[in-house]
Amino acid sequence: MNSYTKVAQLKSTAALRERLTELGLELPVEEQIETAAAGSPLAKPLTMGPLVAGNRWCIHPMEGWDANRDGSPSEHTLRRWRHFGLSGAGLIWGGEAAAVQPDGRANPNQTMAIESNRAGLRALWDELQKGHAALGDDAPQMVAGLQLTHSGRFCRPNDKRLEPRIAYHHPLLDAKFGIDPANQAVVWTDDDLERLIDRYVVAAHLARDAGFQFVDVKACHGYLLHEFLSARTRPGRFGGDLAGRARVLLTIIGRIRAELPDLPVVVRLSAFDSLPYQTSREIGQPMNYQQLLPYGFGFGVSEHDPLQYDLREPIELLQMLHAAGVCAVNLSCGSPYYNPHIQRPAIFPPSDGYLPPEDPLVGCVRQIQAHRQLKAAVQALPMVGTAYSYLQDYLPHVAQAVVRAGWIDAVGLGRVVLSYPQLPHDVLTKGKLERKKICRTFSDCTTAPRHGLVSGCYPLDPYYKALPEFAQVQELKKAIAGG
Repeated sequence: MNSYTKVAQLKSTAALRERLTELGLELPVEEQIETAAAGSPLAKPLTMGPLVAGNRWCIHPMEGWDANRDGSPSEHTLRRWRHFGLSGAGLIWGGEAAAVQPDGRANPNQTMAIESNRAGLRALWDELQKGHAALGDDAPQMVAGLQLTHSGRFCRPNDKRLEPRIAYHHPLLDAKFGIDPANQAVVWTDDDLERLIDRYVVAAHLARDAGFQFVDVKACHGYLLHEFLSARTRPGRFGGDLAGRARVLLTIIGRIRAELPDLPVVVRLSAFDSLPYQTSREIGQPMNYQQLLPYGFGFGVSEHDPLQYDLREPIELLQMLHAAGVCAVNLSCGSPYYNPHIQRPAIFPPSDGYLPPEDPLVGCVRQIQAHRQLKAAVQALPMVGTAYSYLQDYLPHVAQAVVRAGWIDAVGLGRVVLSYPQLPHDVLTKGKLERKKICRTFSDCTTAPRHGLVSGCYPLDPYYKALPEFAQVQELKKAIAGG
């Protein structure tokens, strides 16, 4: 195991600042957590088009791999949504990814935004509202949407077996995930895409009817609409230059806005990518890419050094999204499937990952600084930032600093909410955290679904410790450590 200093070992803000200096990283860390009553910048309302969230905390969409096979919510799903409402966050960004058609699911138990699950979508909305109401007088104004997706290269609609539907043949990802580069049957035709666009519009109608206040058209983490952003080698109107590569995404947005002008549209975007990494129990190494230079298979990636980001196209795309009427963007990067240390920095890797090749603080700051640059370039577009969970005890100290400085408009929380759903509420009302609930990035919430189990915080949430899956996760981890 590499010897990076764990954030949990840093006993003060001064110690964190010292560690950041050792790593040559620029990140503001404020000394005290401020409550709403003390004037925290995180307590200020956030305007997104016609919507106003009551504070600057955002809950990211998270897939639980725990819906019923027909896409309707199970008790696990409803509990998670109830917790989102209890969080005290003013913005619930999509709750979780809902597939717009059955073959687009990333797992057989993914939520679906299809006609047969109309009642299920309403149940999610109702449960969210119940959680929010339970906060009583401390409840901020909350706005919430539904994330719409097709998983593309990472479809597993029936079992653990990949059933990919790809934008184009990517030489490294084809090799990593066992896709025959000569198989054109897995590549979307233009006609198929037109029908898919129709499905997004139907899903948006369903979301609006269920009560959701906006829809998120998901374009991140290697899923279909993100993959299209790098489809330079794809012929025809949905590939080539950026206008072609963004056409599916922009057409979906345009259609929804035309048919549902009262339904705001947002986008969660992987603003930059990186090379796919090899699955290993060793320190992570990128796949061999030298023969592919200049590298043309990533979005927001330097063609000369694909381990570095290049924000010129992401800035251009953000400008296009703003012009298309998108009222906010939630920024992320990379993919949990092929470069998890870039996308969600953690000291402990998931089972299909590798040991981190850098201190996870480097990954946090990389995203925060990239998002700072994007916000500075397109100031009129509200933006939510990502990659704060690994900051752990000091997450609020950094969150209020970056919002105060105008680096980002709101701070998004993902896996940390699984172990500590009321973190935003506690920050703004109490000015302190419960340390025993803070996510330590053990990655069980990723390892479990990689093996077909429901996702949750098995180490820290008593609810998941009581499930039969808990023992299975422990056995998986033992087998991986021994293998």
